Formats: sequence, C-alpha cells, structure tokens
Amino acid sequence: MLETSLTIALIIMSFSIFVCFIRVVKGPTMSDRVVALDTIGITLIGIIGIVMIIQNTLAYADVILVIAILAFIGSIAFAKFIEGGVVFDRDHR
Repeated sequence: MLETSLTIALIIMSFSIFVCFIRVVKGPTMSDRVVALDTIGITLIGIIGIVMIIQNTLAYADVILVIAILAFIGSIAFAKFIEGGVVFDRDHR
C-alpha cells in the first residue's frame, strides 16, 4: 500500500515538474520563470526523497543537499539579476 501511494506521488510530482517547465518556457515575466525554476528544484528534492524511501537507503542524501544549495544560490543570483541586471559587481580601481 505504501509503495503504491509513493508511486502515485512520484507520478503527480513528475507532472508538476512538467507544468513548471512549461511555465519556464512560456512565462510572461522573468519573475514567473524564476519561481517556476525554484519550484522545479524543490519538487526534484521531493522526488529524490520519495525514491530514498522506496529504496530504503540514505545514498541520495548528499544529492538532495547539493540540489538544495544550488537552487538557493540560483534563486539569489536570479533575484540579483532581476533587481539590477548585474549578477557580479566588479570594482574597477
């Protein structure tokens, strides 16, 4: 019963990633695209967590941490880009 529920959750989450990908491609504004990319990262973390439960292992815990860190850094970089248009500030002295 648990594996059936987890499989259904994986199917729903993969559909969610597909819908977010459509929003990334067709999003009317840059903010919509950033939110969709962030949602894809969070959903991907959830999918890997469910796979860990199904396989009864902790082997993918490091992968989850790396994806979470990259998603956070990406969100910060996109926010900085949207705010000012420049990600890296360079001081020319």
